[in-house]
Amino acid sequence: MKKSIVLFSGGIDSTTALYWALNRYEKVCALTFDYGQRHKVEISIAQKLVKKLSIPHKIMHVDLKQIGGSSLLDINLPLPEYKRVEQIEEGVPSTYVPFRNGIFLSLAAALAEAEGTKEIVCGFNTLDSPNYPDTRSQFVKAMEDAINKGTKAAVSKRKTKILAPFVNMKKSEIIKKGLSLGVDYSYTISCYFGEEIPCQKCSSCLLRQKAWEEVDSKDPLIFRLEKEGKL
Repeated sequence: MKKSIVLFSGGIDSTTALYWALNRYEKVCALTFDYGQRHKVEISIAQKLVKKLSIPHKIMHVDLKQIGGSSLLDINLPLPEYKRVEQIEEGVPSTYVPFRNGIFLSLAAALAEAEGTKEIVCGFNTLDSPNYPDTRSQFVKAMEDAINKGTKAAVSKRKTKILAPFVNMKKSEIIKKGLSLGVDYSYTISCYFGEEIPCQKCSSCLLRQKAWEEVDSKDPLIFRLEKEGKL
């Protein structure tokens, strides 16, 4: 049976990756991390979507607050706010969580090894958010190499693969791909401030808004919130 583990945060990219995997594999497990993030609401929303899809969902608890170093973990650090996407500064942002994706992939690899799964899928992309060092294709390849040298794969012909199918795509292109796969984006969360209603001033909200404008369509999340009387 061809199976995979999908890193699933509940955002646009990972949700598209989840649907992509469902169209590729016979068995898919969604893996979500409760890591002390400020925007913890993404976990409950992710649970709703996975329940709708009727697939296995594992939530791992790993307290990265003990490490800190990110405005997504430390509420005493201000989240950057902007009026336009063009104002987002260069350089590694304060919302970068030190080696977060490396930690997530390591835990996913351990789970994959225990369950006999050989492919891990993630929604990493860099074109719209190039300042995060742990979403790049070079990083994905390096992690894949490390996993295959530090697990039973080192003495086996069956190697573990990390697939990042959208790494060189814009967010609007990812959305178009997702729409062709039937993705329900009304239950995806992007806002860093930790509310279901988008703040429209953090970098994640602005990039999401820009992507839907490029798709020339109304964000299904906004449509759902309006329908539910939350906006």
